[in-house]
Amino acid sequence: MRTRPLKVALLGCGVVGSEVARIMTTHAADLAARIGAPVELAGVAVRRPSKVREGIAPELVTSDATALVKRGDIDVVVEVIGGIEPARSLITTAFEHGASVVSANKALLAQDGAALHAAAEEHGRDLYYEAAVAGAIPLIRPLRESLAGDKVNRVLGIVNGTTNFILDKMDSTGAGYQEALDEATALGYAEADPTADVEGFDAAAKAAILAGIAFHSRVRLDDVYREGMTEVTAADFASAKNMGCTIKLLAICERAGDGRSVTARVHPAMIPLSHPLASVRGAYNAVFVESDASGQLMFYGPGAGGAPTASAVLGDLVAVCRNRLGGAIGPGESAYAALPVSGMGEVVTRYHISLDVADKPGVLAQVATVFAEHGVSIDTVRQQGKDGEASLVVVTHRASDASLSGTVEALRKLDTVRGVASIMRVEGE
Repeated sequence: MRTRPLKVALLGCGVVGSEVARIMTTHAADLAARIGAPVELAGVAVRRPSKVREGIAPELVTSDATALVKRGDIDVVVEVIGGIEPARSLITTAFEHGASVVSANKALLAQDGAALHAAAEEHGRDLYYEAAVAGAIPLIRPLRESLAGDKVNRVLGIVNGTTNFILDKMDSTGAGYQEALDEATALGYAEADPTADVEGFDAAAKAAILAGIAFHSRVRLDDVYREGMTEVTAADFASAKNMGCTIKLLAICERAGDGRSVTARVHPAMIPLSHPLASVRGAYNAVFVESDASGQLMFYGPGAGGAPTASAVLGDLVAVCRNRLGGAIGPGESAYAALPVSGMGEVVTRYHISLDVADKPGVLAQVATVFAEHGVSIDTVRQQGKDGEASLVVVTHRASDASLSGTVEALRKLDTVRGVASIMRVEGE
């Protein structure tokens, strides 16, 4: 074993960063044996250096992150501060000064992954980011290495633990959205401002990363269709149960039918109780991968939290350090396919539409005519009425999102349709 240690700079020492530092210290001997050389925490950049951090020597702590990554003797920079800046500048500076990078920064990678990969390649360094997508779940490495000889057609998953906890509570207890959110906040699953989670921004960033790797094409955050889950109601869950389904916030990345383009989207959807994703409870994550040769694969586990995320970071750290010792670099960006990203209008799936209508003869015929005029075939219809008011629940066969949008727009113009109470896609069938 080489005796000179590999030096690691840690950017950020919050929930994840402190766990990374702790594991590096408590598992130092095991890490050294697995890598072939000891690893040494050479510096920790934080906003408040005066704060006491258990297990970290005060002399290692600095508020000057730029100076730390410019030192020249740093082998690996671990970035867990998040956000776009200063993370982007610090990562590129690390490459310029000879360090490889391990990051958990999904937002930055979804926005500027191509530029970061280009910078890493220019300087002959590694960029690893397993922790950016699904916490402790090994997903990026299987997609870009284990399945490198296969053709991935679809990635379908629950990639945000907060939203899954909320929807699971609504499903299992009959709670409303706000009540379930309040419980998630009290238990620490939801942030004080949960917007990034419940509006789908977090999942959309992860979808962009997954789509890019799975389809060997560049997919940015702006390419991902995003729809939050704040409008999901107890009534939606009741309808889902009538269909033998539940509701999940899904990230879906798939090839178009002709294979010439890809789509990436995040939105709530009904999925059959028989689908493996339907049984994912609480704050857990799971991702379902469909490929030509391997068939169907499912990856499941805790998708967030300090220790699980740190586990993924340390896995990347070991890989990058091994590459460093061997004078090699791991796989970089694979975007050779350069498939275009299609808009949401071209997505084809089934739909569940709930309408508030007048309870009088001829309404169902009018509604059915609108669906037919827009080329959307109806699978089932359920109608309930009382005192001149009625609800009409329509489940369609597969149709394009553009066709469904046109249908809904026309339905809103009917005098007999008082309102469109809910529209939800039906996936996983």
